Amino acid sequence: MNHRQRIEVDLIKLTDGVRLLRLTERASGLSLEKKLDARQSVVRQKQRLIALFNATLAQAQEVAP
Repeated sequence: MNHRQRIEVDLIKLTDGVRLLRLTERASGLSLEKKLDARQSVVRQKQRLIALFNATLAQAQEVAP
């Protein structure tokens, strides 16, 4: 199941220049945050993190009553 419509994506730049990508799904309370690698495309890193997030969310929903 694709939960992309319910996932909030935030790109955060810290004062030291580090960028974080945070994915949140409010209904479940699930949140995932990853430090971005400046040598890789943000789009590719975002796609991989969304795929991981969707899999984790699906697994959590299977366990929940």
